[in-house]
Amino acid sequence: MQRKFRPFFNIYFPIALIATIFCIGIIGFIIIEDYSIFDAYYMTVITVATVGFQEVHPLSESGRLFTSFLIITSFGTFAYALTSLSKYVIDGEFNHYFKNYKVNSAIQQLHDHIIICGYGRNGRQAAQVLKKHNKRFVVIEQKADVIEGMNKKYESLVVQGDSTRDETLIKAGIHKAKALITTLPIDADNLFIVLSARSLNPALTIISRASDDNSDKKLKIAGANNVIMPDKIGGAHMASLVMQPDVIEFIDVITGQEGTSINLEEITFDNLPQEYRNKTIKDLEVRQKTGANIVGFKTAQGEYVINPSADTKIIPDAKLFVLGTGEQIKKLKELFN
Repeated sequence: MQRKFRPFFNIYFPIALIATIFCIGIIGFIIIEDYSIFDAYYMTVITVATVGFQEVHPLSESGRLFTSFLIITSFGTFAYALTSLSKYVIDGEFNHYFKNYKVNSAIQQLHDHIIICGYGRNGRQAAQVLKKHNKRFVVIEQKADVIEGMNKKYESLVVQGDSTRDETLIKAGIHKAKALITTLPIDADNLFIVLSARSLNPALTIISRASDDNSDKKLKIAGANNVIMPDKIGGAHMASLVMQPDVIEFIDVITGQEGTSINLEEITFDNLPQEYRNKTIKDLEVRQKTGANIVGFKTAQGEYVINPSADTKIIPDAKLFVLGTGEQIKKLKELFN
């Protein structure tokens, strides 16, 4: 029996049977003995409970026959209900059902969160970085043993299921998510997830892992914004550490790989308050007001400019890249809120 149907058979079905017995008893006493609704309810309760209290009125032969039938039926029903509910609690199904309900309720409250498909080596690293930067995320993992071994602080953000299925992505809040990171080891699975995610949320930012050199183009055609090949990046990173160790370590610090004391933040045109839009970098006075520095600029055409001039105008579809400490970035966000 599938897990999702167990709450019905182990909880709702026994409760429904008990309710049915009560309805039959009330209706039966009203029809057979001409009792009022309250008297019929009272007679049903003392009959089903087998407490042995005196009848409201002397019963006719039909009433005694009906009462005997009700006692026998209710006894079996209560025995079945008690066994079913006890088994449900003892087997841990109740805790699982309650946990699922809690997770679903928490995810429904999320918006602009990040979905991580797969909690392998890459998925775990992505979750750790997002946690450091206080970003809300939901992890989708299929293996129960992996979920059980996950850190307690992630439990309320975990959905157990197959990431390639639309219903699992929907359960993780794909329609309200800001981005999706798929880190599965099989490129075909990542391709399927990218196709599904893009169709469910066209505005979603999708980052996919790829293992095969020929997979990156297919993933981008399917809808991935960025494709990362961990093995290739890892080798290039190690080679760069040999040639320019201090430069690479400095970049790791800036990007949050080695800590969060220094942050590189991006500011889009849409994130700016109305009074700062279509203004120049000089007009923002970021350095004077926060202490942070604008180190990069992305034009509306997608070109990157390092150390843009103060006369650079911030127009729609443009982005600013600001470098600063955690405290400076905090002031920056307060300035543009």
